[in-house]
Amino acid sequence: MRVSAQLESETQTTATLPASTTSLMMTKGRWVHNWDAENPEFWEGIGRRTAATNLRWSIFAEFLGFVVWQLFAIVAVYLPAAGFDYSTSQLFWLISMPSLIGATLRIPYTFMVARFGGRNWTIVSALLLLIPALGLAFAVSNTNTPFWLMLTLAGLAGFGGGNFASSMANITYFYPASQKGWALGLNAAGGNLGAAVAQLIVPVAITIFAAGSLQLPLAGFIWVPLIIVAVFGAWRSMHNLSTARSDVRGALNSLREPHLWIIAALYIGTFGSFIGFSAVFPKLIADTFPEFSAFALDTATVSLAFLGPLVGSLSRPYGGKLADRFGGARITLCSFAVMAAVTVALVLLLPTLNFWMFLGLFLVLFTTSGIGNGSTYRMIPAVFAINAIRAGDTSEARMNGARTSAAALGLISAFGAYGGFLVPQSLNLSITTSGSYVPAFSGFVLVYLALMALTYACYVRRSSIFAAQGV
Repeated sequence: MRVSAQLESETQTTATLPASTTSLMMTKGRWVHNWDAENPEFWEGIGRRTAATNLRWSIFAEFLGFVVWQLFAIVAVYLPAAGFDYSTSQLFWLISMPSLIGATLRIPYTFMVARFGGRNWTIVSALLLLIPALGLAFAVSNTNTPFWLMLTLAGLAGFGGGNFASSMANITYFYPASQKGWALGLNAAGGNLGAAVAQLIVPVAITIFAAGSLQLPLAGFIWVPLIIVAVFGAWRSMHNLSTARSDVRGALNSLREPHLWIIAALYIGTFGSFIGFSAVFPKLIADTFPEFSAFALDTATVSLAFLGPLVGSLSRPYGGKLADRFGGARITLCSFAVMAAVTVALVLLLPTLNFWMFLGLFLVLFTTSGIGNGSTYRMIPAVFAINAIRAGDTSEARMNGARTSAAALGLISAFGAYGGFLVPQSLNLSITTSGSYVPAFSGFVLVYLALMALTYACYVRRSSIFAAQGV
């Protein structure tokens, strides 16, 4: 209530100020009241460089969010060697719990920017990352740390997963419609890279100063200074936009739209595979090829698991570009086809694969899931725009379609992140009940084939109105 009253007072105070295209009308707390990205004169005068500044700090904060989101997935592999007496099932829970909580947090995080301001919420959400980072550092310092406490801290790492939704919501307000796609693509890719960087840096950090023993607390401590830098940068350089508005009505409308649930299922298959396999890849390598799970580099041990999320992150923008040229549904269909074929190869060849063949197949799987992330996300506004026209080609119908599409983007990103929980838990069930990962991979094949069929039936077959419109 206090924040709302302050905003109302500040808006009234600045309502009589003359419009400006070369300067920002700001009040206390770096609230901007004359933001108009669609005005070319404003955009070239002050908007572009202001938006770029906010984008840079948003990417940095979201990058750290993904780093923290992945910490427990990396550290879990080293816990047995460090003396923690956790079962295989418990380790999988530590790997998957951050995704479960992070996916759930994406729903309320979507609305936080409009409620508290993009700058303010970036500061708060970055500060929250200190809890799991420091909590992990202290928890792994004592091998007697009970599992329930470690699991709770893993859940708090979900703060990092929620950051994606608020970061994307914030940046979309800063850019004109013609440049939203590029800006959001950079924001998403920069965040996703956090998963790869964490899997590269953490194994080095915990061993390079080891002197014969693992230094697991460094997995959390090394990120604390960077989080503080992100908080300071957001406080000093970012802005709150008074024009940002929550669209709860649009969110409720989108939940009644069948295509939201269809595309959410597709996004679970693409992004869910990316984030799920990113989390579990270090353990898969360690379990399947313990002799090749890491390589000595002087006194450091460098895990190659970072290559998976790296190629998946870098390929995501290309999925969007391919979708722009050939249609998002066609690229998504092809992505599922390749993912299914690669997973079939894993099922058939897993007992005989050497490490390099295993790594190569997974890099193809990661790359294809990244392409599918971009193409599936590109489908959302196209599908909802066509639905709006079908409802009536009027300005009101188009406006409602845009509102519903914007809300759907946040919700679908949340639903897709649940794949980060489902993939590790499927592998957990498989290894604990059968002693092998093959049943889980067989199930993934069936899922990818089902999603292929769903994509074709709804968006690719010639009789579909969406195919005719090039969705």
